[in-house]
Amino acid sequence: MKNIWLASCALIAASGGGGAAVGQTAPPVAPATAAATAFDANDIIITATRRSQVLSDVPIAVSAVSAEQLQNSGGSDIRQLNQLAPSLLVSSATNEASGVARIRGIGTVGENPGLESSVAVFIDGVYRSRTGVGLTELGEVDRIEVLRGPQGTLFGRNASAGLINIITKGPSFDLGGNAEASYGNFNYYRLAGSVTGPVVGDKIAARIDGVYVKRDGLLLTDSISGRKTGDRDRYLIRGQLLIKPTDDLSIRLIGDYSHKAEECCAAAFLSPARNLSRDAQGNVVASPNSLIPIINALGGVINQSTGSTPFSRFDSITPGVNYHQRSKDYGLSGEVNWDLGAVKLTSISAYRVYEANNGSDADFENLDILRRNDLDRKFKTFTQELRLQGTAFANHLDFLVGAYYAHENLTVRDDLKFGADAERYSNCVLADNFARALGVGAALVNVADSSCFNRTTAAALLGSAAVPASVKGQIALLSGLSSPANSIGGFRSVANAIGFPTASPLFGGTGVVRDVFDQTSRNYAFFTHNVISIVPDKLLLTIGARYTNEQKTLDTSFNHNNTFCAALRASPLAALGGLPCAINGTSGTGFTTATDPGATKNEDRVTGAAILSYKPSKAVLTYASYSRGYKAGGFNLDTSALNAAKPQASNLRFEPELVTNYELGAKLDLRQFKLNGALFYEEFDQFQLNTFNGVNFEVTNIQGCADSVAGGTNTVATTVTCASNRARPGVVSKGAELEAFIYPAKDVTFTAGFTYQDTKYAKNLTGLGGIPLAPTLFQLPGSQLSNASVYTTTGSVAWTPAIDENFSALAYLDFRYQSDLNTGSDLDAEKMQNGFILVNARIGLYGKGHRYGIELWSQNLLNQQYQQVAADAPLQGGGTINATAKYGTSTNQLYIVFPAEPRTFGVTVRAKF
Repeated sequence: MKNIWLASCALIAASGGGGAAVGQTAPPVAPATAAATAFDANDIIITATRRSQVLSDVPIAVSAVSAEQLQNSGGSDIRQLNQLAPSLLVSSATNEASGVARIRGIGTVGENPGLESSVAVFIDGVYRSRTGVGLTELGEVDRIEVLRGPQGTLFGRNASAGLINIITKGPSFDLGGNAEASYGNFNYYRLAGSVTGPVVGDKIAARIDGVYVKRDGLLLTDSISGRKTGDRDRYLIRGQLLIKPTDDLSIRLIGDYSHKAEECCAAAFLSPARNLSRDAQGNVVASPNSLIPIINALGGVINQSTGSTPFSRFDSITPGVNYHQRSKDYGLSGEVNWDLGAVKLTSISAYRVYEANNGSDADFENLDILRRNDLDRKFKTFTQELRLQGTAFANHLDFLVGAYYAHENLTVRDDLKFGADAERYSNCVLADNFARALGVGAALVNVADSSCFNRTTAAALLGSAAVPASVKGQIALLSGLSSPANSIGGFRSVANAIGFPTASPLFGGTGVVRDVFDQTSRNYAFFTHNVISIVPDKLLLTIGARYTNEQKTLDTSFNHNNTFCAALRASPLAALGGLPCAINGTSGTGFTTATDPGATKNEDRVTGAAILSYKPSKAVLTYASYSRGYKAGGFNLDTSALNAAKPQASNLRFEPELVTNYELGAKLDLRQFKLNGALFYEEFDQFQLNTFNGVNFEVTNIQGCADSVAGGTNTVATTVTCASNRARPGVVSKGAELEAFIYPAKDVTFTAGFTYQDTKYAKNLTGLGGIPLAPTLFQLPGSQLSNASVYTTTGSVAWTPAIDENFSALAYLDFRYQSDLNTGSDLDAEKMQNGFILVNARIGLYGKGHRYGIELWSQNLLNQQYQQVAADAPLQGGGTINATAKYGTSTNQLYIVFPAEPRTFGVTVRAKF
């Protein structure tokens, strides 16, 4: 079925690798353009190379999405690029402020603000600190360009996997404006408009854009209160001035402010929930999950799917807790383009502030086990980019030299505490763990008892010769049978046994009172990008290079009140510390650059690119390229990685990610038919993996090894190391991309695209320097990375016929098919998402010159139910089917998913003057 579908898509023909821009008129010539150029009506024009060029003449893997196509697809943020660019995937999970973009299967996994994005986002030439900034209203855009592979010789900020370049609509000296209003299901409405025109003759023009969006929740319904999460409440206002004192000088000033106040993102539980064990013959055996009856008996609700989908659209939220998310993004920028005759000077200065605040029911169900009330992230960023461009040697050299400076202060404030039900629930988890280990099932669990142990069954086990003496001692203590003083049982008995004051809180209200991470980053770079015409218009050599210097400093302060954890870790009963210490209670008071030398991190790196391109004819371009990319190291802004014995900054450091990229490409431009293709091979050294441990995010640099480690291939090194001269890249991404555009008749445009990406971890994995990795990563070696489908296909068809001299119409449809993918960073088999297809459609009727119109639209037309990300339900079980199959460990883990939006539909009316 899959092969039939892919074959049929190929017949449609194709915009791939990134998305199809329908033919668009040339934008104003970029400052790097050596001379005015005439463009064909079907030409796709990009400025990603800092030169206005036809896409089919650019020897790099880049895709362009026009404003018209983005609008037809229903896009108002970068998520909609998924429909138009098969090599790109944008998703989010617990926090939209931490959205992730992946190109060719590579992206920065997880939601740790200490990691920069593998895929950089630029809006109007200004680097945005994290991908999540793009998950909001963009206003009216001119076009979006997606560059694939490492970047660093064209843009101020470097990126290891790719780049998204968003160009918004600028001011015009012609008076004009537009307005639109949309209404859809889930009580959705969106109002948007803009006005532009001259302020002072032909010297100063202005533009103002505004967007307001409101929508009821559509993701999940709380089965406790009935309220829905996934609402939308956001607005954007952007003002611009274009100042042209002379024909040689232009200044574009932009000020913008956007705001979101929404409730996102709750999670659904995956079905089926089950226990897994291995029988005497080594077969994995499934049985009913043992945790769900306990949670239900304690008053919790786990909504299980009863239909064909693996999750229901119901969640359960602890009363008084919510998933509030508020963010503000605002700033000022100025772009100066000055033609000095021999060269052209471009300067882009910007100061931006991005603030995000959110809370969450951190256990994702209505028992009060974990809660986060106030996670704050604030980025304050100043950037300055300078570029000089021109030609020399009778136009045989088209050169660009640039410099970049950035100063950023990132402040993270967090709290995460155990809830009121945490102690009682933890007692029951211990009872269930002993029951499964001893094979007595639910007979050992009694939720009505303060210890959650069935004391009768516990007493019988104490008299059994089959139970080891050490286990008997723990059962006696936890069940409250060891002495009258410990009669309450559970962790209260543990506290009494280690001398911890039993009147003090053990769980409820303890944890992170306030953690503060204050990171300052200073980055400067020099870069160059030069096109040498060996044979003009035939054989070109492009040479680019970059020097980057990065310094990060980290000052912290920690305030934790989970003193029971510290006492338990220091006692003979430390083995019982898993649950009480799930929130690290031994992180110390913090450290600063003045007290800890490891809190300052310095890096510098030289990277670059070389591209040889050849045009055997006007219609054909071929190229071969080599590039080297870099993403800075830094600090894991999470206390879970701190060493309990000696917490210090070095515990939080991770090293830079390096990539080497090889590419072969060809582009065919027959005017009515355009086809672009590329073969790529990318090796990632010191790959920055960010995994969720059930409560926190942990960062690890991943390396490969040429030799077998830990006794075999396809495994991680847990007890042995890899010699430094045998280290290899930890991740390799290789594959093929196709994109094409067909204009078979007037007013008809077909696009489609195809990406094959084999993006895998090495067969033998180690940490940085060959050190062992955590055993929990045993599923990674030799496996496809998370959220990296092997096959992705996109396509669209647009028909814009004229009905008569006064009216025209639109019929539009696009789709994205992606094959199976694992949506969990640890690659648990339970987190697989089967392949699926998404379809968007739009029909419209317009007046003369499109001065007014009405459109009917639907996104996710087929109402595809799928998950964006899956994760372990925090503190709710352990293990995975692969662990049971390989090691024989018993599994009772519950899993959560963050579902994507269901079908939406509505109507839009437009007007312009």
